[in-house]
Amino acid sequence: MKYVFYLLLSIPFLSYAQDATLSKPLTWYSIEEALILNEKEPRPVMIDLYTDWCGWCKVMDQRTFSNPEIARVLSTYFYPVKFDAEQKPEVNFKGRIFKFVASGQRGYHELAAALTQGKLSYPTLVFLDKSMTPLQPLPGYKTPNDLEPILNFFGTGIYLTKTYDEFLKEFKSKL
Repeated sequence: MKYVFYLLLSIPFLSYAQDATLSKPLTWYSIEEALILNEKEPRPVMIDLYTDWCGWCKVMDQRTFSNPEIARVLSTYFYPVKFDAEQKPEVNFKGRIFKFVASGQRGYHELAAALTQGKLSYPTLVFLDKSMTPLQPLPGYKTPNDLEPILNFFGTGIYLTKTYDEFLKEFKSKL
């Protein structure tokens, strides 16, 4: 009887441990790593353009990207990339070298400016298709509820056949 009691007592802990393994942290890539991975297994890329001083960028990391469903969708469909929009190192993207530009107090990276069509704001999420062609920059903070349908829309390729409004009519959230 004593063993049955201990077994029953341990079930919630076993179930918690199992859930924890299912919701592993999101793996972020550099843009260079995503390009290499994409050559082997083409997937869309989602780039999180951030800066070290951006408060909403940090909130997105803590609240949105740490959400298990958001992490699952990103890991399943995308190569998620973190890109500091004020980084100094040069980046070779699709055969072109992008550099840091000193401007004002901080400056910016040319790749961040190119991906946002010159409209730098942080955070901004940029979606690229499997051929690394920019699809859409989305500026501003996104909650998990905001981001989940967007990730599914671009990640599953539904954007190729439906408008976002048509997609939303059928979309079922897992949050």
